[in-house]
Amino acid sequence: MSDSAIGNRRSVLGSKDRVKTAIAAALGTSVENYDFIAYGTASALYFGAVFFPENDRFVGTLLAFATLAVGFVMRPLGGAVGGYFADRFGRKPVLVAAMIVMGVATFLIGLLPTYEQVGVLAPALLVIIRMIQGLAFGAEWGGAITMAYEHAPWHRRGMFAAIPQAGNPLGIALASGVFAWSDTFEGNWQWRTPFLLSAVLVIVALVARSRLSESPEFQEAQATGKTERNPFLATLVGDWRGILRVIALRVVESFAYYSTATYLLNYITERNPDLRSVALGAITAASVLAIAVTFLAGVLTDRIGRRPLYIAGCTGAALFAFPMYLLTNSAQPVLVVSVFIIGIGVIHASLTGAQGSLLTEQFRTATRTSGASLGYQIAAAVGGFAPLLAAALVGAYGWPGAALLYLGAALIGLVGILTTRETWGSQERQRVLRLVAVEKGRSPLVSDHTAGSGSSAGH
Repeated sequence: MSDSAIGNRRSVLGSKDRVKTAIAAALGTSVENYDFIAYGTASALYFGAVFFPENDRFVGTLLAFATLAVGFVMRPLGGAVGGYFADRFGRKPVLVAAMIVMGVATFLIGLLPTYEQVGVLAPALLVIIRMIQGLAFGAEWGGAITMAYEHAPWHRRGMFAAIPQAGNPLGIALASGVFAWSDTFEGNWQWRTPFLLSAVLVIVALVARSRLSESPEFQEAQATGKTERNPFLATLVGDWRGILRVIALRVVESFAYYSTATYLLNYITERNPDLRSVALGAITAASVLAIAVTFLAGVLTDRIGRRPLYIAGCTGAALFAFPMYLLTNSAQPVLVVSVFIIGIGVIHASLTGAQGSLLTEQFRTATRTSGASLGYQIAAAVGGFAPLLAAALVGAYGWPGAALLYLGAALIGLVGILTTRETWGSQERQRVLRLVAVEKGRSPLVSDHTAGSGSSAGH
């Protein structure tokens, strides 16, 4: 077992705050995703006309998706900064700071003047705030997942790491639901309302996160002198292979979501404006389903391992690439809804449910947040260009271009998981279950020599 599994102070049953921590992390990730997804939805539906000249609607859409991509470009920097501070000084301060910055930035978007009001100043301000959003979002994910993972019982880390991941579709559902509601408003209130309402969610999540205790695993590493003075540099030098694995594993999930919820939403509404409310409702319904599927996927990884589920998710994405457009092109509401249910509620959710533990277990405690965050956010930066690339490919080759883009991302993920070793195989599961049985029956703590040796997963 790696140094992350030092057991002379920590219980294999997790900390007493394990449930509270996971829920607070989920509340935070739901707000972060609400804020970020609100921007993606607004880019697909409104920003092309609101913040850019209306001479060419197609060019306006491309520019709106370009500003969406700007936020993703900033996410690796946010992940590097957030990961450094989380591995150097603690997970909790990063979670609170990221929440504050993200909330303020999102609220300000709701107050921005339009192109019609101030000209080119409007898109300039939009890009600046979008960059700040990207930094905050990049810093948030690694700390949230790491906190839930390190507070969790060793034999339930897949489930506990999936709880903040389930906050992703919860935030998506909230954002989509609010946009479906505000779509009935007049004028600019259609897009301003969702951003302004985010302030309420931020306050709730901020209160929850401020009451969390620090990760016991980090505290122990700090007390025993096993933290890194420069975790970012240590990650690049010693864990670069893990970063590459995380990038490959994350690309498929990022493309799977943004190709569906952002680009496909635009694709449908441009060709069939009457289906916009149907598509928004479908994204909301699919996101609600994804909350349960994400959690169940995490539970399943504790039973069968991380790799089998991820292989199934990548395979499903590859097989769905062309059918998703064939079904959408029918313009039948039932088929359009089914595309979002399958793409977001099943395929994307199964990948995110397995990711929490799978990506975290590629690194040791001292560089865990830095490594997972950096790889995750680099892939997100690539995935952020999915709507822009899909729009350009459809403009040049029609819908098969977007389908091939989706398929390519799925194949990258499949290669990534096939070349990644299992971090929670049968031997690890059996060994940890024995330790759990021992602790429940006889000993409150597990010593270093009892823990033995095994994978670098940190169980």
